Amino acid sequence: MLASAVFKSGINITYTDELTDLNTENLAKYDALVIYANYDTIGKAEESALRAFVEGGKGLVPLHCASFCFRNSNWYVQAVGGQFKTHTTGRFPAVIVNSKHPVMKDVPAFETWDETYVHDKINPDKTVLTERVDGDHHEPYTWVRKQGMGRVFYTAYGHNDSTWTNKGFLTLVKNGLLWALGDKVNKQVNALQVPQGTYTAADIPNYEKRDPAPKFQAPFSPAESQKLVQVPVDFKVELFAAEPDVINPIAMAWDEKGRLWVIETIDYPNEVRTDNGTGQDRIKICEDTDGDGKADKFTIFADKLNIPTSIVFANGGIIVAQAPNFIFLKDTDGDDKADVRENIITGWGKSDTHAGPSNLKYGFDNKIWGVLGYSGFDGAVGGKQMKFGQGVYNFTPDGKQLEFLGRTSNNTWGLGFSEENDVFISTANNTHSAFLGLPARYVSEDAGQKRDFQSVKKLDGHYDMHVVFPNLRQVDVFGGFTAAAGHNLYTARNYPKNYWNRIAFVCEPTGRVVHQAILKQNGAGFTETDGWNLMASADEWVGPVQAEVGPDGAVWVADWYDFIIQHNPTPRGFENGKGNAYINPLRDHDKGRIYRIVYKNGKSYTPIKLSKDDIPGLIAALESDNMFWRMTAQQLLVEGKNTAAIPALINIINSKKQDNVGLSGTAVHALWVLKGFGVIDGSNPQVMQAVVGALQHPAAAVRKAAVQVLPLSNAALKEIIKANVLNDTDARVRVAAVLVLADHAPDNNIGTVIYDAANNESNSKDEWVSKALQAAAIKHKAGYLAAYAKKSTQAGTLNKSIYDVLEQTGKANTGSTTEKSKSGLPPVTINLKVVEHVMQFDKKLLTVKAGQKVILNFENPDFM
Repeated sequence: MLASAVFKSGINITYTDELTDLNTENLAKYDALVIYANYDTIGKAEESALRAFVEGGKGLVPLHCASFCFRNSNWYVQAVGGQFKTHTTGRFPAVIVNSKHPVMKDVPAFETWDETYVHDKINPDKTVLTERVDGDHHEPYTWVRKQGMGRVFYTAYGHNDSTWTNKGFLTLVKNGLLWALGDKVNKQVNALQVPQGTYTAADIPNYEKRDPAPKFQAPFSPAESQKLVQVPVDFKVELFAAEPDVINPIAMAWDEKGRLWVIETIDYPNEVRTDNGTGQDRIKICEDTDGDGKADKFTIFADKLNIPTSIVFANGGIIVAQAPNFIFLKDTDGDDKADVRENIITGWGKSDTHAGPSNLKYGFDNKIWGVLGYSGFDGAVGGKQMKFGQGVYNFTPDGKQLEFLGRTSNNTWGLGFSEENDVFISTANNTHSAFLGLPARYVSEDAGQKRDFQSVKKLDGHYDMHVVFPNLRQVDVFGGFTAAAGHNLYTARNYPKNYWNRIAFVCEPTGRVVHQAILKQNGAGFTETDGWNLMASADEWVGPVQAEVGPDGAVWVADWYDFIIQHNPTPRGFENGKGNAYINPLRDHDKGRIYRIVYKNGKSYTPIKLSKDDIPGLIAALESDNMFWRMTAQQLLVEGKNTAAIPALINIINSKKQDNVGLSGTAVHALWVLKGFGVIDGSNPQVMQAVVGALQHPAAAVRKAAVQVLPLSNAALKEIIKANVLNDTDARVRVAAVLVLADHAPDNNIGTVIYDAANNESNSKDEWVSKALQAAAIKHKAGYLAAYAKKSTQAGTLNKSIYDVLEQTGKANTGSTTEKSKSGLPPVTINLKVVEHVMQFDKKLLTVKAGQKVILNFENPDFM
């Protein structure tokens, strides 16, 4: 709310709730500090930094409860000008006592419901601007003061939305903040000449039933629009390309020369054509030939396309998602224009143009990955008929094999990989961050699993997105993520360390933001917390649809730049077109921008060009600190099948050195290159020795990759068990190992191994490890149950992992559920046909003989 109120005055706000950010180095980046918090104490180092900050000439703006912060600091209490003592609540006016002060310019005597603060420890050295009058009592409520060379603005108002939505209060705070910034900063702010925009009446869907209804804002030039973009304090926005050179960029990718390729779709969303060769859309190569950071050469690689939605490089050409087809395009004569066109997969739905396939990416496993919305897929691939809806999938680059990997909860337009090959997804409608825990083949109905066993889990740690201008146009998930697009992690090393392989960028075009999702490993899965924004705009046309790390280590943003972003549902009074989007004449078809978000203190970028024939260059790129170059080198090595690289790859894996991205980056890619070569088959002893040795690598990501690339053989299985990765300290490695067991043909010995793993409490309590164990136990049912019958004769507890497997295999069938179980597990009937079973049950020793049936009611939480 504060950002929205002050942004168009040229003020950028960065949010933090970390007291450690009150340090000299960090505070030096800012002109003022706003405090709205209830921290009772402040450390001496933080107090010293804050004191130097304010008394050195910077602004301090404590709001409301900030007058009860840092009570251990006499300096802070005196600097604020008083300390909260007591309050009740009520509705009362702001009684203005100093209307001539610049803070009070255009501030009315507003009235609001709020907490009725009473202060003590009042510093007389202040200028009171408003009072709260209660009978004969006049309580100072808003004041300003000087502290050293700095300025302090305080108001006791601000308890909740009743005040924060009051225009008079917001004007008061904006004026107070501008005053606290001081004359010098105010002159700089005024010099910005932040554009305010031209608004006119137009036929705009009033999704949020605003009063007054929204008005049409005329578009800004790229230079004007950039002034309305906020990025973190150490970053800057640089324009790479804009209209007329780039129009409606829906997707972008970079080739092995570092050149940007952009899909321009003028036909989107409703010009759905029956002949895919007659569209207005095109793929354009954008190059910066003089090194000034801006594109100056534009080449149309392919045109006459119709609503292409994604692009990925493969086999010397590109694969384009253009429902109903995936198209392979290639230039064979070197003129940067496609002269080969071939449909490689057909069956992608086009009933809704924003619900089709998107986000094609080359994966660690040397397959092409992508996501899909509810338009779905229905077609034949490799002679196999397939049908699936919204979710994530992958396919071989030749298009001959396709696998559906997991269903998502909503229309889906986001996919990203971590440096450790973790897979993340974003969808529309309140799931901006999700995690692919297990491929669908391990949790399908055919495997005996329940249908509610999801491969993809929502991670969202918060609802809100953080906008800097309130004029949203959203049909649902108001104020939240209704159109999340992309989920690309920061996988380079040009940003500060807290970004590295940790923060993902999720675009929200309806909110004009690029959100920062902070990802943290939790067992074999992840959690997400709110990292606020990398970029936010108050320009009502800005619509970021893709944000991804480019070859230079900066984050590049594709800005759709269109006043109408929302596709559907259709507002009252509008009609849908062929693409199932409502028809609106305000949809723009001649603008678009590409930005780079650059870290000011980042290292300079030296352009790189790779070739599949340059083995030393590819090996060097495989050790880059930017995953874009590592993945590009991996792809070119695999496609080139140049086995002369094998010795260098073995050296990378064996070295176990601390490389540019820690212990994992280079070796993970080297392992998957060897897998792509097809040489991890025992024919090369050095290769096998290196891969088996990687099972003991210091980096968990390398151990996981080693498990995944080993062949499905008894010899490899023995090495996996010997390396004890089933008890790895990293749960993701354990999941990978268990899934290898699940892929083997049914075997009683493997069933025993799985049973032993299921008895490990760290496995049974982990969401994804326990699910992987269920899938593996079902595959090796006979051996698992034999181990259960043999080993469970010892008194003990029945953990949830074993319970789940027994239920899934049919040896445990759900009984009456009329008695509610405290543990969450229903009563279960277990038919024991083989041996006596002794179990500790509710502190009583229960013996069950062969052939008997017993109902176990899992009321005892120990059974979990």
